[in-house]
Amino acid sequence: METTDKRRRCTARCYAAGALIDEIESEKQPLDSETTAILAERAKRELRKRARGVRAGIPKAALLERSRALVARLKELPSVASARTVALFHPIEEKREVDLRALDVELRARGVSVCYPSFDAERNMSFKDPGSLEQLIDRDNGFLEPEESLQAAASLDVIVVPALLVDPRGYRLGYGGGFYDRTLPLYCPPALAVCVVYDFQLAAELPISERDVKVGLVVTDRRVLAVE
Repeated sequence: METTDKRRRCTARCYAAGALIDEIESEKQPLDSETTAILAERAKRELRKRARGVRAGIPKAALLERSRALVARLKELPSVASARTVALFHPIEEKREVDLRALDVELRARGVSVCYPSFDAERNMSFKDPGSLEQLIDRDNGFLEPEESLQAAASLDVIVVPALLVDPRGYRLGYGGGFYDRTLPLYCPPALAVCVVYDFQLAAELPISERDVKVGLVVTDRRVLAVE
């Protein structure tokens, strides 16, 4: 019951945040862009807090089952089935992110190069193939990643992107660092950006800013959504 209540509260917050932005945009005397951006960031901070709480309240075993279902849906995508180079992300387990490690194993078994996010000294993100999951290391960035010395992928076919929330337009809410928003335009197109979330992380509409970059497809454990 507590988990259900948390989900309902998170959904309500998503609608409330969207309503706030709609109200701003419908004013006869529109607010200036700076004020609108500030309000949007406030809404995002509240949504992040609520979304983290909901995900943390779901039993790990239940999320693992959802991850398995999500991996099965990803494998069925024509873009993934035909890909030669795919970027995934290693789950931050304490944050209960989607676990894609089974997909890594299957992709490598058919000869696909599987890359992961990697930061350089200036905190610029690229994608590198470590050779196997066992070669990912902790470089004090909060997640496992390839060695910095490895060469970054020049191009990718598919980039699988995490999120706390995502809406049907393809706009996602991450942890606030903006790394994917800055990096995706370097690869997409021709790469297809696919956001993966648990189904309860779908939002009706998220507040956005000029810096936000939308993905091309959304996949959950229950559905595949082509963005609007």
